[in-house]
Amino acid sequence: MAVTVTGTKEWKVERIAGRLGAQVSGARLSGELDDASFEAIYELLLAHKVLFFRGQQHLTNEEQEQFAKRFGNPVAHPTVPAIAGTDYTLELDSDKGDRANSWHTDVTFQAAYPKISILRGVSIPESGGDTVWADTHAAYHTLPVELKQFAERLWAIHSNDYDYVNQRYVWSENGRKHFEEVFTSKVYETEHPLVHVHPETGEKHLLLGHFFKRFIGYNTADSEDLYRLFQRHITQLENTVRWRWQAGDVVIWDNRATQHYAVNDYGSAKRVVRRVTIDGEIPVSLSERRSVTREVGKKK
Repeated sequence: MAVTVTGTKEWKVERIAGRLGAQVSGARLSGELDDASFEAIYELLLAHKVLFFRGQQHLTNEEQEQFAKRFGNPVAHPTVPAIAGTDYTLELDSDKGDRANSWHTDVTFQAAYPKISILRGVSIPESGGDTVWADTHAAYHTLPVELKQFAERLWAIHSNDYDYVNQRYVWSENGRKHFEEVFTSKVYETEHPLVHVHPETGEKHLLLGHFFKRFIGYNTADSEDLYRLFQRHITQLENTVRWRWQAGDVVIWDNRATQHYAVNDYGSAKRVVRRVTIDGEIPVSLSERRSVTREVGKKK
């Protein structure tokens, strides 16, 4: 069912899936968007967790960054350089091995990982290359009571020096080399609670994804078993929404409330998307303990 939102113009908002995701039609994204329209977008984002916009071909790299600044302070990726001529824009190019085909929340190997991600479709395959998002609050909310209580006590190590090969069903030697030379040029390890409280909505969310390394106090084998248990609850189909990209699309998601997965099913076709992220807050557990980066170094 479509809902009309009145800003400077009338927009239509249509839910895409039952638990998260909405398409907003009629909006023209810009750094000069009026305050009422921007506030409407922000409220929709908190409500739906992922927003989809078609037809934003007018956005350049610079204009995407200017629009991103409306949400807060843009932050560059900690290890991968921004593309030439930009301050914060990360380009994901399939020809360079940038195929993020495993479930993750962006940059959780840092304590204050990004709160919002803004992704723009530049070059899109004729078929394939969809992105899927999962609702990490719905995952927590639907856990049995005993599992909720157990999850609330768990803390995990997240790192960018994760098992790249085994986290992906399809990978290339080029992709592995790029990962090792660029992505882990500096290694981070951060302690996060498995359950954190969203700073704006107050909802409880599960914090996992492929940057997970192990649970504190558990050996590798037990950590892997626990990871699979909770990660399966996050990514069950009922908690997901899937988007079929077109060039010029923009997707904005609450990175504190979701995981996502870029489906690598388009073979040798070219796929280029560009992302700007907004600096986030340090997660807080139910006991009000904050995440902390416990080690920073260089890959040996």
